[in-house]
Formats: sequence, structure tokens, C-alpha cells
Amino acid sequence: MHVLRSALTTVLMATSARAFSPAASSAVTRSTASKYFSSSSSSRMLSSTKLNANVLKLTEPSKDLLPDVDVFIFDCDGVIWRGDSVIPGIPETLDKLRALGKKMYFVTNNSTKSRAGYKKKFDSLGLNVPAEEIFSSSFAAAAYLEQTKFKETGKKVYVVGEVGIQEELDLIGVTHFGGPEDAGKAPDMGPGCALEHDKDVGAVIVGFDRNINYYKIQYAQLCINENPGCEFIATNTDAVTHLTDAQEWAGNGSMVGAIKGCTGQEPTVVGKPSPLMIDYLCSKLGLEKSRICMVGDRLDTDILFGTDNGLKSLLVLSGVTTEEKLLSQENTITPDYYADSIVDFFVDENAKVEATA
Repeated sequence: MHVLRSALTTVLMATSARAFSPAASSAVTRSTASKYFSSSSSSRMLSSTKLNANVLKLTEPSKDLLPDVDVFIFDCDGVIWRGDSVIPGIPETLDKLRALGKKMYFVTNNSTKSRAGYKKKFDSLGLNVPAEEIFSSSFAAAAYLEQTKFKETGKKVYVVGEVGIQEELDLIGVTHFGGPEDAGKAPDMGPGCALEHDKDVGAVIVGFDRNINYYKIQYAQLCINENPGCEFIATNTDAVTHLTDAQEWAGNGSMVGAIKGCTGQEPTVVGKPSPLMIDYLCSKLGLEKSRICMVGDRLDTDILFGTDNGLKSLLVLSGVTTEEKLLSQENTITPDYYADSIVDFFVDENAKVEATA
């Protein structure tokens, strides 16, 4: 993991200029992340429930959160939007944060789009987010291959996933196949039949795939099991995702699980809760990790991403995690705060407006 951290941190620095054209950054000096433990404060309110769990609910953001945070890192699905619908109040909230001088970055584990693809989605939803603020797990997978000099091996990548991974691989000049092109394929499983696979595949990348099928699973396992040194890479292992705003849908964890099950191999995971993006952002902005707040809707990726890397963390209930799950005694991942949505960052201001209306 240490090798993966340092390798990806370096390539994130190297590739960001080419992808986003922001100001060039100096090389990363890796520091040891210490877990952030919030100190008690008389202004914080403890929410006690019948589940006997004490969790800090954000009640006075103007005192407890905003003064202590310079950078917000937002997950996208379940925080900014659900499916193809913006969560109410988000555009205004982002504008208010920018007016306060807060920096924002959007880090998503969803690999179905490239960074360019996500920029189009932000634009289509009326969200004014610069391209250099967007990071996706599809980018992280390509960056990992670039830093490990995969292209120089002359090997190919087999993709279980969608166009986002392919577009990022195109940017670094790595040969790939699979993905959407294998959506309708089915192997011949008659007597004596065998599925032929490319012996030059040196890596299999598994990302979220709405057209996952048996052909792709079999092809992936043949490459991993039979091609010497073939690496198994997962963009993320999220259990569920928001394809629509009506319900939860099985996430990339189900695709990764299928490949794990037939290969017996653990993947290299490049998405959250990996610390790679955090190291890059800290170096670029020259900030202490304690001045950054990770905001997400998942305990095992977003909040763990924060707590494991010395950041403040805030869970929103606008996504996959319910208040009951958060407050249950079975839950061992505790954010510094939780709120219904990031609109609550300005609950004080909203209350004043309502009072004068």
C-alpha cells in the first residue's frame, strides 16, 4: 500500500497539468497521516438516540465547521446529485462556499465517466465547477498504470467497465479493449468449447459496468489466472450506487466481487478510501490536513477516507447511509459531524431569512 500511495501521488502531480492545465505543482513530500480526533467543544450538540449512540450533529456550522475548514472535498453521488438530479439547494450552497473563499474539490469513485465526462455532467446540471476541481477513480486507475510504466511493457488492458476508463487510458496512450464493446457478447459453452483470450493482457481494470455479463467475467478471470503477472485493478468497491434518485443500485463492489470470487485474487484499489488524492491536494494547496473536510454519504469509503487520513469528516444523509445505520452500535466509523445535506452548512443564515420572511 505504501508503494501504491507514493506512486500514485507522484503521477497525480505529473498528470494534473496535462489533464486540467492548472498551475504546475512541486513534487510531493509525503508526510505521515495521523488520524484526526476532534476535541470536545461546548458549542457542539450531542444527539443521543434510543440506539444509545452519541454522534455530533451539525447544528451551528458558522461556529463549529466553517471557520476551521479551508478546503471541502465532496463526493458526488448522494452529496451533490442523486442519479441525474441535483439535490435541492446545492447550487446555492456551493456559491455561498465560494463567496466565503473556500476551496472545493469533487472526488468520485464512479468510473463510468472520465474527468471530461464529469465536467459535462456538472455543466448539464447547471453547476459551475472548473475541470481542475474534478477527480474520478477512472483517472486514478490510468494514473496508476502510468506511474508503474505499464505502457513500456507493451501489454494491453482488458476493461470491465464503461467509457470513462477507456477515455482516461486513451489520454496516456495505453492499448485497451473490452468495456462497452463486449456488452452483448456471450461465450459458446457447448461441448469442448473454450473462450480464447489475449495472452498480451497485462492488467484487468474493473469499474462499474451496467452491461456486466458472463463473457466479461470469464475473460477477466482467464487473463488474471493464466497471464503471468497480470494485475487486477479495481476503481472502487462501493456496495451500492445511485443510478437514479428512486432507489439504490448494486455498485462496483458486486462486479469486483465476481472477479475476486473466480480468481481468488485481491485487487489493487485506486479509489477512496485510498489517501492518494489527499496527498496531492495537500501538496498543491500547501494546507494542513486538519484544515480539510471530507464530505460524503458513505461510511466505508468517504468517511473512512477522512478519518484514516487526518481530515475532518462530515456524513450527509442525502445518500446511501441512513441515520439509523450511522447511530447504530454496530457502526464503528464515526464522522466528526453529520447533517441532512450540505445545505445545512448555512442553516443559521437560512433560519434568519425564514424569520424575517
